[in-house]
Amino acid sequence: MKKLKNKLLLKAVIYDGIGMLSSFIPVVGPFLDIAWAPFAAKKMQEMYPSKKGKIASVLVFIEEILPFTDIVPTFTLMWLYYFVWKKNEIEDVAYAEIVS
Repeated sequence: MKKLKNKLLLKAVIYDGIGMLSSFIPVVGPFLDIAWAPFAAKKMQEMYPSKKGKIASVLVFIEEILPFTDIVPTFTLMWLYYFVWKKNEIEDVAYAEIVS
């Protein structure tokens, strides 16, 4: 189960990295955020299929749509919130991760 937790963290870091990349592309970057925001929200919901995941998916959508907020690592912060601060178990998200 620890392997699955680490896999979720790796996905979080990758998704945050992809979201931050658009801030380094002049002129076109903000338009890429328009396409990335719904995808990021969907992935957040898939990673955390709970009420907290729904809230996080709305937050990541807003964070990606708004200009100059790409630097916020929303996926990684959600992972920290879920597994470090709230100390949830991997079983809570294991089914969703296996399916996706």
